[in-house]
Amino acid sequence: MGAEPALLEVKGLKMHFPTARGWVRAVDGVDFQIRRGETLGLVGESGCGKSTTARAVAQLHRPTAGQVLLKGRDLTRMKGRPLIAARRDMQMVFQDPYASLDPRMTAGDLIAEPLCIYHSRGLLRSSGRDRERRVEELMDRVGLARAYRNRYPHQFSGGQRQRIGIARALALSPELVLCDEPVSALDVSIQAQILNLLKDLQQELGLAYLFIAHDLAIVEYISTRVAVMYLGTIAELADAAELYRNPLHPYTRALLSAAPIPDPALEKARRRIILPGDVPSPDRARAGCPFQDRCPECMGVCRERTPRLSETGPGHTVACFLHHDRD
Repeated sequence: MGAEPALLEVKGLKMHFPTARGWVRAVDGVDFQIRRGETLGLVGESGCGKSTTARAVAQLHRPTAGQVLLKGRDLTRMKGRPLIAARRDMQMVFQDPYASLDPRMTAGDLIAEPLCIYHSRGLLRSSGRDRERRVEELMDRVGLARAYRNRYPHQFSGGQRQRIGIARALALSPELVLCDEPVSALDVSIQAQILNLLKDLQQELGLAYLFIAHDLAIVEYISTRVAVMYLGTIAELADAAELYRNPLHPYTRALLSAAPIPDPALEKARRRIILPGDVPSPDRARAGCPFQDRCPECMGVCRERTPRLSETGPGHTVACFLHHDRD
């Protein structure tokens, strides 16, 4: 028997935005897959294109080029009612629980909103009582008391608001949830609670996640596989344990060297990799490797040609001429 088809397959995804000086290449040719029940972590510095990738996958931004195949259906070729229907299988949890919830709506109404929208469009048949039961079920699942359903967002803590956001994302029973830095705006103790909730929900419901974060420890904890982004491209992708044990791309090694270690002795003894300069502006077209200006191991070929994401071992791919054929 062959391998099960990917739940989500992204091919050659590009998201370019016009400016007065040309084009900002926020996402510039991204490829990855997400299988059912797994978590793909997406990491990189601020501005590397992580959130734009998630929004392009969800078709909140219509991609400049590429394909987004959800259960074999290309979302980039859909619009209107077919796209809305397909989106039922993919929902999103946003970064800021203070901004992503309408302050004029109660918790119960916020959670029920997707059900009401799909019902009004004839894409879901449900009665008012069905929706009430579903809201109660979801509040139970995410750890919110049913008695809070008539409270407004300002009456909740940040962690509770994010639980509302998660419940809303689950309302339509999606198979894939896009998590755009869902814990970065929360206190550390609350972050752990939300991460554990996401893992529990994944086990109970068989969910797949695209999990975006810049905190490498969080990504290591929750991810099955990890993709490292730099300047709108994927530099390296591997199983989480393999990537943290054996990082191949110079950028991945630099990122991991900057992550704090809780052991003071190990933290003091290790060598950090300090990258020169800043991330180049994505509005500049250039030949060669996107990382060439900051790479401590840059070679002549890196300035002439763009490395492809190529497999160096089972499930481990890297876009770097240090690790594959330069011909």
